[in-house]
Amino acid sequence: MSYVGPDFEPPQNRRPRRGPLTVALAALVPGALLGWLVYETVGGPGDDGGSGQATVRSSPPAASSAPSDDAKEPGASPEPTPSASAPAASGPLKGKVVVIDPGHNPGNFQHASEINRKVDIGTNSKECDTTGTSTNDGYTEAKFTLDVAHRMRTLLQKQGATVKLTQDGDRPYGPCVDERARIGNQAKADAVVSIHADGSGAGNRGFHVILPGSVNAGDADTRAIVGPSRDLGERVAGRFVAVTGSAPSNYVGDGGGLVTRKDLGGLNLSTVPKVFIECGNMRDSKDAALLTSGAWRQKAAQGISEGIVSFLRG
Repeated sequence: MSYVGPDFEPPQNRRPRRGPLTVALAALVPGALLGWLVYETVGGPGDDGGSGQATVRSSPPAASSAPSDDAKEPGASPEPTPSASAPAASGPLKGKVVVIDPGHNPGNFQHASEINRKVDIGTNSKECDTTGTSTNDGYTEAKFTLDVAHRMRTLLQKQGATVKLTQDGDRPYGPCVDERARIGNQAKADAVVSIHADGSGAGNRGFHVILPGSVNAGDADTRAIVGPSRDLGERVAGRFVAVTGSAPSNYVGDGGGLVTRKDLGGLNLSTVPKVFIECGNMRDSKDAALLTSGAWRQKAAQGISEGIVSFLRG
């Protein structure tokens, strides 16, 4: 997602705790990739705390010239059930509820007035939602997030989890960021992951996981979920590196892949463990080549799902 809009203002430079994730990465990543990651951490370009801005368009992007292989890749779920999951299979996650939040909605472009209305996020008010970003060739973040969500749903259901989506492209726009949080809360989810892709400047590469900060204001009180959400985020980040081979962001998170924020309604209003993941930067050509690949999206879904499984199994 772009840092322009309701849930995304440029994060402040910070130096997150990197101990647990560093250990996890060392255990999971092959030596060559780890060496490259260390180089990116200490000497990679663009470590500016997310100052690169992307322009969010107010009209639908042109038809994508990126590969259109969503339905052909293994793991994609064809059924468009938005929140209700198919009956869970027997497996290690039997009895667990996972909510997947595909960022933005393909219909947001046609509903500017609705998504621009303000909603309460506890600390202040922000717009209901944004259109999200896209690659330079027009492959939208909304399409990306929904595809990854479908793949994750299939993988997690095979583990026995009950899986709910906050939206499945089945509604005109939204849901708003406050409703997205409520969906996870009302489901009494054991874990919630919001899927996104960033819209920063070219040359800014890699993924980062956004964790909730400690907030106690208005209707927002994240104090009980800060700890478990960090555990969830560290496990998702570690497995994402191991499965996709992608490195943590070279422009936010100080190279550690974890960013803590207090300005996101989707996190502030959550009462269950929740994180966001920005899977890559859609405006960088190298990251865009990954994000538009169905095979890579399957790896992304697998990495995130494995992190969720690890968290839920303890």
